[in-house]
Amino acid sequence: MDLSKKFEDYLHTLKWKNEPEGLYEAISYILQLGGKRIRPQLVLLGNEIFNGDENAVMPAAAAIELFHNFSLIHDDIMDNAPLRRGKKTVHEKFDTNTAILSGDAALIFCYEELLKLPADKVSAAIKLFNKTSLEVCEGQQFDMLFEKKSTVSVDDYLEMIRLKTAVLLGCALQLGAMMADANKNEQHFIYEFGMQMGVAFQLQDDILDTFGNPETFGKQVGGDIIQNKKTFLLLKAFELANIEQQRVLDDWLNRKEFDNAKKVEAVKNIFNQINVREMAETEMQKHFQKAIEAVHQLAIADEKKNQLIAFADALMKREK
Repeated sequence: MDLSKKFEDYLHTLKWKNEPEGLYEAISYILQLGGKRIRPQLVLLGNEIFNGDENAVMPAAAAIELFHNFSLIHDDIMDNAPLRRGKKTVHEKFDTNTAILSGDAALIFCYEELLKLPADKVSAAIKLFNKTSLEVCEGQQFDMLFEKKSTVSVDDYLEMIRLKTAVLLGCALQLGAMMADANKNEQHFIYEFGMQMGVAFQLQDDILDTFGNPETFGKQVGGDIIQNKKTFLLLKAFELANIEQQRVLDDWLNRKEFDNAKKVEAVKNIFNQINVREMAETEMQKHFQKAIEAVHQLAIADEKKNQLIAFADALMKREK
């Protein structure tokens, strides 16, 4: 059976109480919204690469997916986002207090799942999970702080997305490898593969948000520009803009009222003049290549290496 199908089947076995009203329903709601399930797939892939037991690793995959959705519930509250995967966010469908509590409960269920792992693996798994969870919180805090800062460097931004997005992908792969008894060296390199791939993934998201096809992207193209998000594209543009380009960018970023389409068009025009898309693609490819280099450090068969590389290629060819 396909591993992603087995994971969905396992996820459906997770049952929670019906009361109090809304608390557990909210967790089920966000989980059934779907998404790409990239992170649990990586847990299963990391386990499969080292010939682990796919049934024994399912709780680790569920813990990672629950954590990801916990973070989405809370992130959407912080961003006051109305939609997630084309549906109402948890705080919009229920209410903010229920969303906060259901996110907290989802995090607790992560530990319930980790405690289902083989007894000799639980301590190491929780230690890795705790380290990663704190890093994700740090990344989210940096992201919020950047909204208030007038000056953010590209290096600061890359570190923020490493923490907020990339470390969870590395953790997912390492957890899977750990459950398959991979040694410390192998765990290190498969984590590095996931982490570098995660940075490339987020840079690609920046590019798609501004230059993606509206029919396939699944979100409003130009949303980052409308919200003045300090993405790689915007930060690079500020770094390289001439005086006139700087003036135009400052003008649009400081306007309180504006036409969304005109703002996106004007800022994209500056991006095109400076060629920041090409720069973002170059940075994305740099991290992608670092991910591939990590794969080649693994002491596994070429067939297994090609399996990891194929997954990374598929991720980098997405349009949404």
